[in-house]
Amino acid sequence: MKQILRHSIKWSLGIAVITFVLAAIFSIVSNTLLNGVAWTIGMMIVLIIVLIGIFFDMLGIAATAANEVPFHAMASERVKGAKHSISIIRNADRFASFCNDVIGDISGIISGTASAIVIIQLTLAFQYNDASMFHYIITVLFTSLVAALTVGGKAFGKTMAIKYSTTIILQVGRLFYFLETRFNLTIIKDKKKKKHRNSKRK
Repeated sequence: MKQILRHSIKWSLGIAVITFVLAAIFSIVSNTLLNGVAWTIGMMIVLIIVLIGIFFDMLGIAATAANEVPFHAMASERVKGAKHSISIIRNADRFASFCNDVIGDISGIISGTASAIVIIQLTLAFQYNDASMFHYIITVLFTSLVAALTVGGKAFGKTMAIKYSTTIILQVGRLFYFLETRFNLTIIKDKKKKKHRNSKRK
């Protein structure tokens, strides 16, 4: 029990630090890109941020929905990325937590901040006599649009993730395979392999 609690605290602290760093990077990059650009480009940047959140949310759900069995058959046939896909499924809780909670939530927060900047740019671009009313209308419309795209996009992404979980995770596995073979970068380690090594040591 103590070991599980210690492991959970360690994982939570680690993910909190990663979230802090990534949120800072996302915020700096988005603010830099939005600084001094036209409101049309600002809208496109907000849309890209929303799409990033939807994409990672889909990956997280696909990992929890995918079945390990088809990948064993692929691994026996030496399909590139199959073993990495198995590791993703075995670590679905962590993978989904990173994709959905870290990247997904950061994207949601950053898109909200970016939307506020775009709204200010819009208000300044169109000078009306009743600026306060115009600002109010633009705020409601643009905020509603971003919310609709986020929720609708995630709903569509969830459907795709559940239906095509095997295909999606295989593509991610291939990416991890490429990173490991080309750059010697291991993204996820197999839980079962770790347990097997620990039992051998004992």
